Amino acid sequence: MKAAVLQGTKQIKVMDWNYRSPSPKEVIVRVKSCGICGTDQHIYHGHPGSAEVNPPIVLGHELAGEVDEVGTEVSFLQKGDRVSIDPNIYCGTCEYCRSNRAHLCNHLQAIGVTRDGGMGEYCVVPGANCYKIPDNMTFEEAALVEPLGCVLHGFKKIHLSSLSKVLLIGGGFIGQLFLQLVKQQNVQSIIISEPADYKRELLYELGADEVIHPMNAGKLEADVVIECVGRRESMELAVKSAAKGGQVLLFGVSAPNTMISVSPFDIFSKELSIMGSFVNPFTHEEAISLIAKKVVDVGSLISHRFTIEEVSEEMANFPNLNVSKAIINH
Repeated sequence: MKAAVLQGTKQIKVMDWNYRSPSPKEVIVRVKSCGICGTDQHIYHGHPGSAEVNPPIVLGHELAGEVDEVGTEVSFLQKGDRVSIDPNIYCGTCEYCRSNRAHLCNHLQAIGVTRDGGMGEYCVVPGANCYKIPDNMTFEEAALVEPLGCVLHGFKKIHLSSLSKVLLIGGGFIGQLFLQLVKQQNVQSIIISEPADYKRELLYELGADEVIHPMNAGKLEADVVIECVGRRESMELAVKSAAKGGQVLLFGVSAPNTMISVSPFDIFSKELSIMGSFVNPFTHEEAISLIAKKVVDVGSLISHRFTIEEVSEEMANFPNLNVSKAIINH
C-alpha cells in the first residue's frame, strides 16, 4: 500500500509499505479520511505523542474508513461496514485499567503513535476499537470523532452554570470544538483569546461573545479558563486569568520540557482548581452521536485537504499554512 512513513525527526516519505496480517481479533480498515492533529506535528518534530514513538511508523490517529477484512474472532463487524476508529489501546490489567482510569494505562498503545495509523491506504486495528457510523456521516466527520472525544473528556472535568464567565485561550480547531460545547450550556459569556485575525469571523459564528488578542487578555477574570494552545505564555495566562474559585483546564499539548511560572499564593488565595486532560477514555460513541445530531459541527472547521502524495511537503510547511484543521483523503 501507499503510506506516508515517519522515518525520523522531520522526515516523512511517501512510499510503498506493507501492512501486517491481522490477528483473529483485528480488522483491516481501508482508510478514507485521516485528520492531521497537532500531536502529529509534535511527533514530526521529535516529541512523544500519547506514548513514545519509534520510527519508522505510519502516523495518523484520527481516522475513519471501511472494513476490508475481518478477523475470525470479530463477530460484530463485516466487510463494508463504515467505521470511525478510537486509536487508544489499553492493557486492561495495570492498576489504572483496573480502577476505571484506563486512559492512564501503564502500557498504553495507540494507532498512529505506537503502531501504524491512518496516513496509509490501509490500517490494521483491533475490532474493539471500531465504531460504526451512521449513513449520514461523512468519512471526514468520522475521522474527527477522535479529537471531539478528547475534548469531551476535558469538558466533563469542568463545572458550568448560567452565571459562568468562560475564557478560551486559543481559537484553533480544539478551541472551536470547546466553544461549541460551552455554548450549549448557556453560560453568561464566552471570550476567546486568539491572535489570528482570519479565525475571528468563524469564532463569532460559532458563538463567541468576544474575540480578543492575547496581548489584551492580561486583565481578564474568568470563572472557567480552558487553555487550548500548550505554550508557556498561554498556560501562564490561563492561571493568571482565573477568578477567585476559578477552574483552569490545561488542555493544550506542550513540549515535554516546557515549564511555566505560577504563583502558589495565587492558587492558594484564589482557591483555584487546575486540571489536565489526557486522551479520550470511552467518549468515542458519544462524540459520534453529537456529530451525527449536528450538535457539534466539525465539517465546516476543515481548512485544508491533502492527498497522501502531498503529506511530506505539507507536514514540513505546516506552520506556514494557517491551518485550522487538515484532512488527508485517500
